[in-house]
Amino acid sequence: MSRIERERETLRKMVSIYCWKKHGQERGKLCAECRELLSYAFKRLSLCPFGEDKPTCKKCPVHCYKPEMREKIKEVMRFSGPRLILYDPFSWLLHEVKEKFPFKGLSL
Repeated sequence: MSRIERERETLRKMVSIYCWKKHGQERGKLCAECRELLSYAFKRLSLCPFGEDKPTCKKCPVHCYKPEMREKIKEVMRFSGPRLILYDPFSWLLHEVKEKFPFKGLSL
């Protein structure tokens, strides 16, 4: 699995957790607002100039999200990040390693 694909999967899981817990959606289902946010995030990922060397969004020198979408995704990540360890510890661990040790060219 490529880094971008893994990033997409992590985002999908984080938005799903957020929507389930905050918006009361059935687990695995997304409300319209969360579907829009996830679609926007996927589009931004596909246009990322760093490609497979993409750092985590928090450490990225290029902020490609519109300000309101950036605030929404930050809220989702702040809420879902700690919960991801409960629902998908492997994805959480990969994300944390990538955040702490951003090796260029290393595909985690």
